Amino acid sequence: MDAAAATVLARVRGRCGELVLRGAAGHFEVIANGVFLMDTRDGRSERLLVRAAADRMPAGGHVLIGGLGVGFSLAAAVEHPRVRRVTVVEREPAVVEWVRGPLAHLCNGALDDGRVRCVEADLADYLAPGPSDPGPCGPGPGPFDQSPFDQSLFDAICLDVDNGPEWTVTDGNRWLYDDAGLAMIRSRLTGGGVLAVWSASAAPAFATRLRARFDEIEVLAVPVPRGEPDTVFVAW
Repeated sequence: MDAAAATVLARVRGRCGELVLRGAAGHFEVIANGVFLMDTRDGRSERLLVRAAADRMPAGGHVLIGGLGVGFSLAAAVEHPRVRRVTVVEREPAVVEWVRGPLAHLCNGALDDGRVRCVEADLADYLAPGPSDPGPCGPGPGPFDQSPFDQSLFDAICLDVDNGPEWTVTDGNRWLYDDAGLAMIRSRLTGGGVLAVWSASAAPAFATRLRARFDEIEVLAVPVPRGEPDTVFVAW
């Protein structure tokens, strides 16, 4: 997106710095602390992140999406026939507000689907051992929340935090992709569970760490106009 042609729609102080929502020619872009984070021009890799995991998990599974983004991954989850419920963990209230507002059409209002629960929390805090039940994002729970969501184990965990393992805007996010973070994530998967990770680069060192903890991994490259393909890692 041409910065000169873009219009700043919102500028807020988030939990980890400044967040800016810009728009131009019907597209949107999110900037975090002056660094590009995401836009709405494509979305293929974000949708693939969820579809690749859901295709391999047990039918009727519970999917955890780490990072709401612009809503592409959530839309893919609620559309997938193997998904029964979805928990989305997003630490930035502004991102949730934008997906409920100017970006809502990109996910067909999926945040209001009764199978979806949105939790405002840092993903590392949410996954850490011990009792934790952060409050829901937005105006309130959907119909599915009349029955408690099981926060112990998930059939698929789809991780789209920052720009991936080797390009993090927030230093604290690096921990999710190292050995300790992967061990924690692995412990929150069911026996037939699947981990999918989005990355803005190939990240070969991260692939090696995945191979040390999972029996199988698949690396999927998605061409993008900016140059280096997006990468989706799938491990089970």
